[in-house]
Amino acid sequence: MEDLGQSLDHMRHTAPLVHNITNYVAMNVMANVMLAAGASPAMLHAREEVEEFAALAQAITINIGTPSPAWAEAMEMAAKTANAHKTPWVFDPVAVGATAYRRELGPRLLALSPSVIRGNASEILALAGVGTAGKGADATDSVDAAQNAARDLAHQSGGIVAVTGPVDFVTDGDRTALIANGHEMMPRITALGCSLNGIIAAFLVGQDPFDATVAALAYYGLAGEQASQKAEGPASFQTAFIDALYQLDPAALTQGARVTV
Repeated sequence: MEDLGQSLDHMRHTAPLVHNITNYVAMNVMANVMLAAGASPAMLHAREEVEEFAALAQAITINIGTPSPAWAEAMEMAAKTANAHKTPWVFDPVAVGATAYRRELGPRLLALSPSVIRGNASEILALAGVGTAGKGADATDSVDAAQNAARDLAHQSGGIVAVTGPVDFVTDGDRTALIANGHEMMPRITALGCSLNGIIAAFLVGQDPFDATVAALAYYGLAGEQASQKAEGPASFQTAFIDALYQLDPAALTQGARVTV
């Protein structure tokens, strides 16, 4: 954890192929974010090919932002394929407490043992069965309020849980880390949270899951801080953020990461 830049350097040299089953809103933004960071994104969800492609990918992300029965089936197929090939996968339980359909789908995917669960505080609380629905995809709970639920989910799933917010919280159930990097403008850009899943997945390939998740969050947040120095509002921030992901080097990440383990 002393040199997070090594994790970024490893990811870029690996340039992992990441298979993303994400929502309609996020696809374009997420692909551009991942390409800028140095990963290779693929967006596909058809049941007819999802197992075949998931077997080729080095990491997988699953996001329930715009679910449907066909997509849900594809998500489960991809997760099972990932497990069969020991491929890391990231689960984003978007607005999991908002509707009965999501409350049923979330636990089904949780039962397939994601490598990392990444959500806001309300989503983590809802997935753990101890919270409210939140405000759609937005959190109405603090990161602090979700820490115990995150630990419980980590023990239940056997993976890492990342609660994102003003200060991110990461746990494997025993170890914990706080990541203070980021900027207040980031939540004002649609799909930046969804895009983070792909960055985490890319960092997971060939690296310790806990350390990789912390490094990915610090990298993402630090890019947001750098983008804020050039942006005049949300539109210019998005452009500056993608540039910052591309320009940020391992030494700058090691120096600029604000992580407490």
